[in-house]
Amino acid sequence: MKKLALCAGLITAMGLSGVAQAHNDHTGYAVNSSDTNWKTSAGECWQISEFKSEDLTVDCGAEPAKEPAPVMAKEEPKTKTMMVSESKSFVVNFAFDSSEVESVSNIANYANSLKKLDAIRLNGYTDDIGSNSYNNALSERRVKAVEAALTNAGVSTSSIVSHHYGEADPVRTCAESGKSQISCLRANRRVEVMIEGQNQVTVSQ
Repeated sequence: MKKLALCAGLITAMGLSGVAQAHNDHTGYAVNSSDTNWKTSAGECWQISEFKSEDLTVDCGAEPAKEPAPVMAKEEPKTKTMMVSESKSFVVNFAFDSSEVESVSNIANYANSLKKLDAIRLNGYTDDIGSNSYNNALSERRVKAVEAALTNAGVSTSSIVSHHYGEADPVRTCAESGKSQISCLRANRRVEVMIEGQNQVTVSQ
């Protein structure tokens, strides 16, 4: 009878030993007859000698996989395009008793950069050396010379408004005489150019 009990005990122990081995679905852990992990009273899984750190499961200590944070679609800034009025003034100076234009490239570049050219205003002047009638005619020639130079530079002159004022409205007075006076009065020998137009700009809403 004792022999039978001993044999039965051995068989039971062998059965439990087999159950305690790693199971395919519970690699690295001891499982019971219900095919679930054996746990201690503290709720920790029993690990067998073949356990490796990569065998950790969510049920037995591994952190659950975190869902990636949703990628928020980047909202494009809202913009709108509008026309804005702008204007700029230039001055073309002349040598004494001359209507020869040296350069209008800076004026032409600006005028041609506008989306819409509204107006070009030309006002011509001279110094006060000479008669009023001569200077009036000279200021007119200067205005026409600037207009021709702008046309040659590709600027549309259909909206030009021009005036000539002779020796009126001087910007400088000089007490010198002779060549010194001529040099001093250069600022008065001029055509004032005012360009008005519109440009397209994009603004955030």
